[in-house]
Amino acid sequence: MLNTVTDLDLRLLRVFLAIVDAGGLSAAQVSLNVGQSTLSSQLATLETRLGFSLCQRGRGGFRLTPKGERFVLLARRLVDSLNDFGAEARNMDRQLVGSLNIGLIGHMPMSQNARVSQAIARFRQRDEAVRFSIIVRAPAELEELLISGQVQVAVGYFWHRVPTLEYTQLFVERQVAYCGRGHALMAKAGQVTLEDLVGQDWAWRSYPLPEARMSVPAPRVTAVADNMEAAAVLLLSGRHLGYLPEHYAAPYVEAGLLAPLNSEQMHYNVTFHMASRKRPYLDDISRAFVEDLRQVHLGLTGDDDARAC
Repeated sequence: MLNTVTDLDLRLLRVFLAIVDAGGLSAAQVSLNVGQSTLSSQLATLETRLGFSLCQRGRGGFRLTPKGERFVLLARRLVDSLNDFGAEARNMDRQLVGSLNIGLIGHMPMSQNARVSQAIARFRQRDEAVRFSIIVRAPAELEELLISGQVQVAVGYFWHRVPTLEYTQLFVERQVAYCGRGHALMAKAGQVTLEDLVGQDWAWRSYPLPEARMSVPAPRVTAVADNMEAAAVLLLSGRHLGYLPEHYAAPYVEAGLLAPLNSEQMHYNVTFHMASRKRPYLDDISRAFVEDLRQVHLGLTGDDDARAC
C-alpha cells in the first residue's frame, strides 16, 4: 500500500476514519451498519497492508498508537483531496469549486453570527460549488488551525498578531464583571467599588485577556475557564467573580442569577477580527469569502454597530 493505493485501500481508509470519529469499533457499528467482527477484520487488513499497528483495542478501550495518530492526519488529507477532486470534476463549469473551512469562537453575539450567515448567503450567490465546514474553537487554537491550513478563515478574539496572517476588525464586544446569586457582593451589585474587590476570588479565562486585567487591581484567580459556558458555571456558583460578554450574561441577569458589579467601572471592550492568510496567499475560494464577510460588515448601519457592541 505504501507504493500504490488501490480501491480496497481507500475503502479501508474510510472505515478506519469512521472508527476513529466514532471513538471505537462498537460505536462505529451504528454509523457504518456493519458488524464489529467485520470492522475488526477490515482494520486488521489495513494494518497488515501498512506494516504497523494503528490502534489498541480490547477491554482497555480504543486508543490510537503514536503512528496511528499521525496516520489519521495523512488519511484525512488523502480522503479530503479525493472528495475535492470529485467535486471539481463534477463541477468543471463552475468558477469556484472545492471546500472552505471556517473557524469561529464560541458564543458570539447573535447579530454577529447573523453576519457570518449573511456572508455565506452572499457567497452562495456566486458561480460556485463549495462545501462549507464550520468549527468552534478557542482563540489560540483558531490561530494554530489557520497557520497549519486546517481552516482558511476564522472570526474571534486574537490577542497577538501572527506575521503570516491578516486581521480585519469586525466588531467590538463589551465584557462586564458579574457576581452570582449568593455571593457576598450581590447585595451591593451595581455599586461595587474597587476596594470591595480586595481578597475576592475570580474566575479567569485560560487565554490572555490583558484588557480585563487593566479594569481590576490584581485579581486573585482561583478558577479558570476556556469558554463562556464554563465561566458562567463558575460565576453561578456564587463563589467567584468574573467577566462575561454583556449579551451572553443578559438572560442570567434577567433571571436574577447574575448581577453586574459596577458596569460603569468594571468593564472592557474586546475587538473581534476576521483572520486569514495574507491576501496574496489566499486561494480563490477563501479570497471570495473574505471579501463577502468584509462587505457584509461594511454594510452595517450605526444602529447595527450599537447592537453588536
